[in-house]
Amino acid sequence: MASDSTVKNDPFIALKTVELRHLLSGRFLFIMSLRMMSTVLGWWIFNLTNAPFAIGLIGLSEIIPAISLALYAGHVIDLSEKRKLLLTGISLYLVAVLILLLLATPYTARHFSNHWIAVFIYITIFGTGIVRAFAGPVFNVILASVVPRENLPNATTWNQGTYLMGSVSGHAIGGFLIAGLGILGAFGVIAALIVISIAIVFQLKPKPPLNVKGEKKTWDSVKEGVNFVFKTKELLGAVSLDMFAVLFGGAVAMVPVYARDILHVGPQGYGFLNGAADIGAIFSVLLLTLFPLRKKQGTRLLVAVAGFGLCIILFAVSRMFWLSFVALMFSGILDGISVVVRGTIMQLKTPDNMRGRVLSVNSMFINSSNELGQFESGLTAKLMGVIPSVIFGGCMTLAVVIVTWIKAPSLRKMEY
Repeated sequence: MASDSTVKNDPFIALKTVELRHLLSGRFLFIMSLRMMSTVLGWWIFNLTNAPFAIGLIGLSEIIPAISLALYAGHVIDLSEKRKLLLTGISLYLVAVLILLLLATPYTARHFSNHWIAVFIYITIFGTGIVRAFAGPVFNVILASVVPRENLPNATTWNQGTYLMGSVSGHAIGGFLIAGLGILGAFGVIAALIVISIAIVFQLKPKPPLNVKGEKKTWDSVKEGVNFVFKTKELLGAVSLDMFAVLFGGAVAMVPVYARDILHVGPQGYGFLNGAADIGAIFSVLLLTLFPLRKKQGTRLLVAVAGFGLCIILFAVSRMFWLSFVALMFSGILDGISVVVRGTIMQLKTPDNMRGRVLSVNSMFINSSNELGQFESGLTAKLMGVIPSVIFGGCMTLAVVIVTWIKAPSLRKMEY
């Protein structure tokens, strides 16, 4: 019979739970689909408009509703049956992909100008932002209900690894799909993958709410989740650090410009560059799954984010494809450390009956910062030029780490 320490150190212990395997499989396909979609949209919009700023508007279109509804969505999540809510959200994403597929048809190109096609794309992405506010946090909320608490750190690492594997696959394959099948064919593949994701998630057991509707007024319930995050200093420090690092270090938003106009590597090179950071991230997450961080996690989090900023600066000034790829890959390795540490802190510090609200607050900080970072990159590129804007983002990331090191000693000393 295996000893307790052997079981505790088993890197695959959480995967022995069937429901977790279903959850992770569905999430992998869903995230891969979304990343393929964002890759295709970035290339499509840039070629429709020839304006880097237009890429940033994709992020802004999604982030406005996602942020506006996030706190209310957390309240709804805690009062909802999680499986049904997740299936509804994924299904609505499928509707959005089918709309984009329609916009990519030759019929639409014949009857509408590039300007109006871009407008319709932004409207569709605004709709996905509404869906995202409710569906985005649910995968992480369900996670704690499918594994025993003692296996939660291991399950969290696998969950983050699954997210990153889906992300790297989607970013890389998206570029190849554009080259091989065109925009229309790419959206067809994305739609098929989302359908498979729905079928897998459907196998999960229902996840009833832990809170009773009407137990608290909506606003009191929302405030309870916000107050918990702001009172838990390690949690607040970790999500704030990651938010600002992603906000200012969003070099990936400008990858279409680098691929086409600076490095001259076309859609195939675009696919590789889009996936570079995620290749690095998945490598580090798998490494941390086998060899978890045992001490000084807070300090290592800060060092990793600082290294991320330096990699962004190197990417900005590179004129060689291989060096740009390596810079982005190492940024992903360091970002993977940040993802694992922050995700583990989030799962361990959050009570079960508040997970929807707390993880929705987290989505405002973290998930939304990707889109805000995309908009920030587009705006600064318009104001400064593409290369200076990416250098500026890397420098600001370093500044954020310095401020956090000084102002958040509890995070710096954090261990779990």
